[in-house]
Parts: sequence; C-alpha cells; structure tokens
Amino acid sequence: MAGDFIITGGRPLSGTVRIPAAKNSVLPLLAATILCSGPVRLRNVPPLADVDTSLRLLRGAGGAACRQGGDVLVERAPTTCRLDAKAAAQMRASILFCAPLLARLGRAETVLPGGCRIGARPVDLHLSGLKALGAQCREEGERLILTAPSGLRGADITLRFPSVGATETLLLAAATAQGSTTLRGAAREPEIADLAAFLCRCGASIRGAGTSTIRVEGRRTLAGCTFAPMADRIVASTYACACAAAGGRVELTGCAPATYAPLLEILAQMGCSVECGPETAVISRFGALHGVGKVFTGVYPALATDAAPLLAAAMLTARSESSIEDVIFERRFACAEGFAAFGGRVETAGRTLHIAPARRLSAAEVRAPDLRGGAALVIAALAAEGTSRVRETGFIDRGYADFARKLGQLGAQITREMRPGA
Repeated sequence: MAGDFIITGGRPLSGTVRIPAAKNSVLPLLAATILCSGPVRLRNVPPLADVDTSLRLLRGAGGAACRQGGDVLVERAPTTCRLDAKAAAQMRASILFCAPLLARLGRAETVLPGGCRIGARPVDLHLSGLKALGAQCREEGERLILTAPSGLRGADITLRFPSVGATETLLLAAATAQGSTTLRGAAREPEIADLAAFLCRCGASIRGAGTSTIRVEGRRTLAGCTFAPMADRIVASTYACACAAAGGRVELTGCAPATYAPLLEILAQMGCSVECGPETAVISRFGALHGVGKVFTGVYPALATDAAPLLAAAMLTARSESSIEDVIFERRFACAEGFAAFGGRVETAGRTLHIAPARRLSAAEVRAPDLRGGAALVIAALAAEGTSRVRETGFIDRGYADFARKLGQLGAQITREMRPGA
C-alpha cells in the first residue's frame, strides 16, 4: 500500500493485541519449503509486503505458492534456479532462497539482495559457509551465481560473528547435504530454533538450534508438513513501546515475553508496570517516564537491534536522559531526524543515539526511513500533541499488517490516506 499515516496524538491506549506470526521466522520458512518434496502449509501468516515478495520469488522460479485465508500453502517447489531480480533486490532475506535452490537444483542465480538502508549488511558469511559445504560462487555484475557441481557436503564451520541470516543459510544448506555439519558460533535467536523445528518436522536431523553449536546430519529428502511459525517478538515490542509512549494499558497475547524480555525490563525501569505470563504481557503506563542511562543492543538474548528505534521513541518524553548504542548496524537511527521534528532532543554520535528530556512533543510531518524507524516515528506521533503525518509507509508494511487498524482498536486516532495514483 504506500500512502501516509495521519495520527492525532495524546490519546492513551487500552485493549488487547494478539501478536501474529513473526516475519523473521516466516521468510526463512518459505525459503525452506524449496527443500520439501511434499506440500507445506504455514498457519496464520500475516499479510506483509515481505511475505508477498517471498511468494513472488517462489512462483517466479516455478513453484506453486499461494495464500489460503490466513495460511500460506506451498504445493510445488521451484523448478528453475533463477530468482526474479526485481523481487530479490527488494528484500535482504532473498539471499535465504539461494541455499535451498543450490541444494535441490545444484545452482542458484540471484542479484545482491536489498532491504532497509540501516548500514552494511554483507553476505560474505553466507558465501564463505556455502563454499565450505562445496559451493562455488561468482559475481557477474550485480548477479550472484552459486553452483555445486558435486553436490553439497557436510563440513565443520565456525562463524566469526553470530549472524542470524548466515546461520539460517547454512542450516538450509546442511539439512540435505551429504554427511554431517557442525556449525559453531551460530546465532541463538528463537527464529533459528523455529526454523530448525520446521526442518525436523519435515524429516531433518538437527541438534543444538538455539545454542552456539548446531549439529546437522544431512538427509537425502525432506517431506512437507503443516507448521505454525512463532509469534513476532518485534511486533510485540512495538506495541509495548507504543503503550509506554502514549500511556494507558495494553495486553499482548500469543507471544512469550521471554523472547523480548530485555525490552520489557527496560520499560519497567522507565516507570511502566509490566506483568508477564507464559504467553502474555500486560504493559501499563499512567505516570511519568524516566531515563535509564545507557543501554546497548546485542545478539540474542540481549536487546534486539530491531527494537532499538522503538525503545528510543518511548524514551523521547522521559524526564531524564537515556542513550542507546546499536552494536549491529551503523545507521540504525535514521529516524533521529524525524524525532527532532517532533521536538525530541536527540543527537547521534556514531552508532549511539543520545536522548535528553523534552518538555513536550509536537505534531510534525515526517518520513519513514526504514521499517523499524518508520514504526518508531508512528510511536512518537502517538505521544505528540496535535495531528502528525508519517510518509513512506510502504516501509512499515514490510513488517506490520493492519498497523493503523490495530492501533485504532487500542484507542489511537490514526488513519491511512492514500495519495492519488498510489
């Protein structure tokens, strides 16, 4: 969709939000369906722009993939090795589709992937791991061509950084490779464990997912299955920060608070009331917010990099200083310009965003710079006095389904205005 969000701030939020399946789990799961000889049904997949792009990648390579109500059904794996260049360039996660194509067809062709402009996101870890498994890689202009003339073979691989994407790529490659693979220095994010659980449901043999050492025994073929992806801990973090910024009481259901515990702990230090159950978190904020000094993002189980702009938006109205350093991406806080337009007293220094107390936030017209930065500007607008406009909402559609409607159900005054010709 595109268009603008029109938001009148100053209204506290109240109600319940059920958290949908995680974008960061669904995308690698869709890539994994390429390995499956039978149909795959993913349950309750939200209508996100990135999901639509993934379905275009599957269909463009000859697969049969479609939506059926709230589910996604993949009935036939791709039959050609080339990914649609336009779709692949729109989304960084397109690199995940290369390893299963390589494993199934012996070749994969794509363009270097795109995504949000939040800093360098090289694919060298993906490629070096695939080379260790027997792949050959070459670039022809913007095209990336991977081949495995003798098939993929198990290997002992150590990642120099626990990259989520590289860990997912190597899991997908190793699942049907000949022999055993040991992956050391692996990412430990819950989405990794979700991918491994899906692959095991289809017949793979994977041990240690969710730890820094993963062992895979390659299987010749994988079957299909029906699978419910995990809930989206970043979407849950978004609504939690929206409640902290706007005030009120919001109940988040269907997502384990343990998966985004660092963010909830910081909100509690800022003055929010946080009550947690196994699959539920209740966030309340009726008094003033307080700064928490300096916090850092990090690899799981630390504060997620995707949550940093969201938390920063909640900190804008705190009565004392805070700062957030993102150790993953150097341009995570492109939303700082929008924060300043609202009256936020912010300053960026390298990878750190410093936030000083502001008397109040006022309405402004701002532009979403990326997915999470765009959501953070919506959060800031909820706390600002007057009516604001957030442009470039196509970024936000990549990770949030029905964002305006769901915030409206919580009491926010928000509408979407489409531009002529959009």
